[in-house]
Amino acid sequence: MEKKDIVKYWKETSDRDYETMLHLFQSKDFHWSLFIGHLVIEKLLKAIFVINNDHNIVPPKTHDLLLLAKKAGIETNDEINDMLDFITTFNINCTIS
Repeated sequence: MEKKDIVKYWKETSDRDYETMLHLFQSKDFHWSLFIGHLVIEKLLKAIFVINNDHNIVPPKTHDLLLLAKKAGIETNDEINDMLDFITTFNINCTIS
């Protein structure tokens, strides 16, 4: 599979998940909307990882958004780091509960 096809896969699946997230939010199913929102961000970060990485087109197998952002080469600040960490922690805690 070529790099452009992998990026397209991550982007298209993220777009579909985004629509699902909106439907869940509109139906006031906030818990699941947030969970799917995490997946949307994760898939976009994985697409960016593939775009920015010339040697490896397989993104890390992790749900840790901050780790993915760093591995993708995205420059962040403390506020973004905290937000990505908060989203990841929220979703990990929800799946454990």
